[in-house]
Parts: sequence; structure tokens; C-alpha cells
Amino acid sequence: MAKITIQDILKKKAEGRKIAMLTAYDYPSAQIADEAGIDAILVGDSLGVVVQGLENTLPVTMDEMIYHTKMVARAVKNAMIIGDMPFMSYQASMEDAVRNAGRFLKEGGATAIKIEGGAEVADKIRAMIRSDIPVMAHIGLTPQSIHRMGGYKVQGKTRSAARRLIEEAKVAEDAGAFSLVLEGIPMALAREITKTLSIPTIGIGAGPHCDGQVLVFHDLLGLFDRFVPKFVKRYAHMKQDAVRAVEKYREEVEKGIFPAEEQSFK
Repeated sequence: MAKITIQDILKKKAEGRKIAMLTAYDYPSAQIADEAGIDAILVGDSLGVVVQGLENTLPVTMDEMIYHTKMVARAVKNAMIIGDMPFMSYQASMEDAVRNAGRFLKEGGATAIKIEGGAEVADKIRAMIRSDIPVMAHIGLTPQSIHRMGGYKVQGKTRSAARRLIEEAKVAEDAGAFSLVLEGIPMALAREITKTLSIPTIGIGAGPHCDGQVLVFHDLLGLFDRFVPKFVKRYAHMKQDAVRAVEKYREEVEKGIFPAEEQSFK
């Protein structure tokens, strides 16, 4: 299978085929996602919560994002890799935004970057595109804006808020974004945005009518259980299995069962 490109993602939208995206933060998780045939891997700043144990994504740094993107890139043969611009890596200035976005491609081995926001980052999206950095935009519930939003709340529930998000989506497309993440919005609104745009929409907590879906690796596999968002479907319960396996190991060590002769050298 050839490396998946942006043109392949756009073609899926044109042909009405769904796009499967997943987060990954290290070599083994990226290898699993890639071997499973995932179209695109997002090295998300969500790693701050599910890998680093933070309360939110805000403390995650560019250097940490590059570190994790490098690990993912080493594992991936087919999927497209997208690096997630962390908080304050693009907000302060145009120069910061373009330089940091470029680091994902130059140092991290990514194909594209993701940036939160619509109209307020349109000029930065354009600048990145001019620098040959493909951009995935992200509107709706944007985790880096939790303090302004008052927490992780569904967006676009009122008529005026819905109209604003539709306009934000159009602005992101006009600025040159090749796709758009829709997070935490009503499914009817996500359907309208998806029909309005020529670029693919990727939903997370936005219902079934988007052109594709993304989930966090640790949520999908049941590895993270500090909280479980409504939009998550668990396809495995690997934390429970892992705890049982480690308990079994501890018991066998304590009883002198492990290591046995077959795990020993002669």
C-alpha cells in the first residue's frame, strides 16, 4: 500500500468514502494504527492528558510534540501523519506560527499540521500554505480554549452560534485548509457544515454525518478511564486486561512460579 496523501483524503470526500483517523503518540501505538489501515494519524496535544497525566492540553510544548511526532513517523509506512500545534505555538505571532508548523514537517516527519480555530487563525493558515505546510483546521469545541468556553461544552447549540460555526468553517476552507475537524457540536450542524464544504470534515463528538471520524487511541482501546466522553466507543478494555496480567505476574513471582525452567538458561 502506498503512502496516503492529502489528495487521497480529498478523493475520499469526492467519492463519498469515509476517512478513519486516530491519534497516536509513540512507536507501538502508531504501528498498530498503521497496520490496521488507518488513513491518517494525528499526533495530538491530547497526549498531555492521556500520556502525561495533565488536567488539560495547555502545558504541552512544541519540543514535546516534535519528540512524539518523531516516534510516530518511525513506525508509519502508509498513514498520513498530522502534527497538532500546541497552545501558544501559533497564537503570539505569524512568525512563530509558520516556524513551529514547519518544525513538524522538517523535524517531526509529519505531512501536515492541525491548528485550532477558524477566522482568528485564517491569516496564519494562509501563511502556512504559502510556506508549503498543509493545514487541517479545527473548530467547535477547541480544547485550548477551555478557559474562554468555561470548560468542555458542546458548541453551536443556538442558532446564532451555529451560524457562526458555519462561517468559521467557510473561512477555514477559503484560507486553504485541506480538511476540518469538527469537535463537540450537534450532529445536524455537522451535517450542514459537511454538505457546505468541498473539503473533508473529520468529526469527534459531531455525529455520523462527517466525512470521517477521529478518536483518541487510549479511549478506543480502554486504556484511559479517568473520564470517558459521551462520544467515545470502546472497542477493547485493555487497561483491565493489563491490570489482570500484571497481577498474575506479581502472584507468580511471589509464589516462585515465574521464572520457570523454560524461561531460564542452562
